[in-house]
Amino acid sequence: MTQISSENQPYVVSYAHEEPHVLRARFAQWGYLYIKQYVDHAECESLLNQLLGASKPYVERDGLEAPQLRGVPFFETDPAWDEIYPRIQSLEAFHSFFHHPHVTELMELVLGKKTFVYPMKMARISTPGRIGYETPPHQDAHSHHAGPTMAGFWVALHNVTEAMGRVKVLPKSHERGVRAVFTTRGVGGVQCEIYDDETTWHVSDFDAGDVLIFHSCTVHKAEPNTTENTVRMSVDTRFCDHGAPVFSTNLDPHHGWRIEGLDWASIYRNWEGSRYQYYWRDYPNLF
Repeated sequence: MTQISSENQPYVVSYAHEEPHVLRARFAQWGYLYIKQYVDHAECESLLNQLLGASKPYVERDGLEAPQLRGVPFFETDPAWDEIYPRIQSLEAFHSFFHHPHVTELMELVLGKKTFVYPMKMARISTPGRIGYETPPHQDAHSHHAGPTMAGFWVALHNVTEAMGRVKVLPKSHERGVRAVFTTRGVGGVQCEIYDDETTWHVSDFDAGDVLIFHSCTVHKAEPNTTENTVRMSVDTRFCDHGAPVFSTNLDPHHGWRIEGLDWASIYRNWEGSRYQYYWRDYPNLF
């Protein structure tokens, strides 16, 4: 049943220098890891600046302040978003970000195995003024047709406060399997079932470089952006142990199925390197 009331508790904090068995046990217990300031601030700034360059004239910023909305609010599938998104997807730095050794090392630390980074990379642009259209509670096991070794890897590119719309998770929800879903408005258009006894969510403010890793069955959602004109921007992807089943649509560009001309040929057109182009073509277990 849909949960009517709930309360928030802070994320259980993890650090990458902790022993691998401790991190894996915590991931198994809670269904997520909230790792503080893992990605270097300068690396976040560099990628954020490139995303902002691709987001003009709709999202900009002055100096080092948080991104600001210029004009009418929008969300995924709105015309402004569809104009911005192919430019973001074409950024080589956006895709290669998730293949940097320190990023893949953290993924492998969680799984304890060699990982496969999904080709589908996602950027999130949460503007104010679209209350009710934020990402609803859902499981990646449903939306990505994913197995139990898949996990999400989400990175805050700038400091994120409650008013900007944080990502929150339902702790231990991964223990209850894949849930029934129903259609709703908001990013993705699907919400999963929340049970009556699930009244507590975990959420905290994010600093730039904080990483959230969550199990494929962990229920997660976005809070509404209630600011006057601040935009929350973040990036994420999915990964699994190498050789685990991967559903074929995860090899496509994010929203390539609905934005005309958004395909790998157009994305790769102006890249300087080819190392991360079509790297999944020989992946052994697609369905």
